[in-house]
Formats: sequence, structure tokens, C-alpha cells
Amino acid sequence: MDRAEKQQTVAALNQVFAKTRVVVVAHYSGLTVAQLQNLRKQARDAGATVRVAKNRLAKVALDGTSVAAVAALLKGPTLIAYSDDPVAAPKAAVAFAKQNDKLVILGGAMGATVLGPDGVKSLATLPSLDELRAKLVGLVQAPATKLAQLSTAPAAKLARVFAAFAKRDAA
Repeated sequence: MDRAEKQQTVAALNQVFAKTRVVVVAHYSGLTVAQLQNLRKQARDAGATVRVAKNRLAKVALDGTSVAAVAALLKGPTLIAYSDDPVAAPKAAVAFAKQNDKLVILGGAMGATVLGPDGVKSLATLPSLDELRAKLVGLVQAPATKLAQLSTAPAAKLARVFAAFAKRDAA
């Protein structure tokens, strides 16, 4: 890799680190190429991106970004998973780490907050942004549905009472 390619790589990584909300760093030594491709596919399906970059270039790219604290984790064969959704990258990394013991999660960062391996795992257990939105919509709609049921319930009860009196008088 010549100097111009390194500068392009650093610039591209710096843009990624400046825009992303969450970064997960993991060791991948011992994984096959097929396993790494599977990890990338699973992460892409979850809305995250997995990238392997030279540690020295990644450290240079991290300077001046909100997730610069992960620079200390970049030792050895590391990969970086990142996403705009704060839960997507940790979910993808933790799910793959459960299937493959060779992927070891070192930690990460969510904005300026540094996360250890346990922090990344607990972040992975949270519902995604879309799931939270669906729950919120359900909560907002529930009272309106209950209110509609309550407003029609007295009329229905009254109709049943009249029907019972009518049946009794007819008999």
C-alpha cells in the first residue's frame, strides 16, 4: 500500500468514525475467510458494517472523533463493526461471537462512552430502534382502542338488557 492509498484509507475511515454512533472492536484470529464473509453478511443484514483495517491507520483515523477511545483496543488482528443504529453492530457481533469462539469482543464505544465487552453484550440485548418505535406506536394506539371499547360497551350492555326484557315479556 503506497502513501496515497494510505491517505485515502485514513480519510475514508475518519469519515466513518465521525458519522457512526457505535463502534465494536473484536479479535478475529483463527476465523476462515468464509466465516468472515458470513460475519459481514450477517452484519449487513442487521444494518451494520464490518471492516478489517490496519491498526496504525485506524488509530490515525480515530483522532478527533467521538469514538477515539477505542484506539487503545486496536492491538493484534482486529476488526471494526460499526453502525448508525446504536444496537445493530453490537447485536451482529455478539450473535456471531456466540456461534464462533474465535471472534473475541474486546469492547467498543457509543459516542464518547467507552464500552467494555460486557457493555457491548448488554447493548446487544436492547431492542433495536425500529422495535422501540413499534412498541411506542402500540402504546400510543392502545389507549385509543380501549377508549373506543369503553364508549361502545355501555350501549351494548343496555341493548342486551332490553333484549332480555323483551324475551322475558314474550315468553
